[in-house]
Amino acid sequence: MDNYGAKDSAVSDKLILLTNDDGVDSPGLWAAAAALAPLGEVVVVAPMTQCTSVGRAMPPTYSGRIERRTISLNGSTWHAYAVDASPALAVQHAALEILPRRPDLVVAGINFGENVGSAVTVSGTVGAAMEGASLGVPALAVSQETDPAHYYTHSGNVDFAAAAHFTHFFARLLLAQPLPFDVDVLKVEVPRGATPQTPWRMTRLSRTRYYLPVKPQRADLSAPGQITAHNRLELEILEPDSDVHALVVDRCVAVTPLSLDLTSRVSLSELTERLEKTEAA
Repeated sequence: MDNYGAKDSAVSDKLILLTNDDGVDSPGLWAAAAALAPLGEVVVVAPMTQCTSVGRAMPPTYSGRIERRTISLNGSTWHAYAVDASPALAVQHAALEILPRRPDLVVAGINFGENVGSAVTVSGTVGAAMEGASLGVPALAVSQETDPAHYYTHSGNVDFAAAAHFTHFFARLLLAQPLPFDVDVLKVEVPRGATPQTPWRMTRLSRTRYYLPVKPQRADLSAPGQITAHNRLELEILEPDSDVHALVVDRCVAVTPLSLDLTSRVSLSELTERLEKTEAA
């Protein structure tokens, strides 16, 4: 892990909320904590349990119970809040009950596994960042490409050094200057095997489906049958300026600006006219 040194005087008075969707014990979360520490006061508020793929969900089944945790890492002691909640709800609990004021930045990650393509709204990492952005706070969602076998684990075999470097790099930029209008979240995807010298590229979100659902194999619909997924790369239709292409094909760090505004980029008047013509036909 990089030695990030002393507090950066330019941003050291900042308050950073750090969360994730892999749970409070995830090595990726604590790699991010160490990377962010020189940039300000880092408060860790994360789900108690694995919450991968829950998106921005806020189901009423969570109790909202909060436990204080003490984590020892590389000679440092960290205090964290583990919440019986989804990632997005963890952000809400932090804002409403834990933080002394509105944070200057919300960071979600570092996630086990890449969050790219048209299914990005499934990601609890992105969901937590979007929740932070909805509160008017700049947000960063960072994911590390891994072997699919590690997606739901806390494996110590995943090297987060490069992802931690880019977490620090982009967090510092977001703290130093505001994002332009309509950029609510920066989504950062770090390829497996990356180094701090790996180039980064601004990308768009691919419309391709990177994670393809797999039909359960069962003879009786009443039997357990969890839907799984496998990675699929459709090179013939993959956009060259997309996050999937940058990460998987070009092996770059893919940086995608996301907006809370999901409105289609279409002329509303033309769409209205088209629908009215169809209705009248």
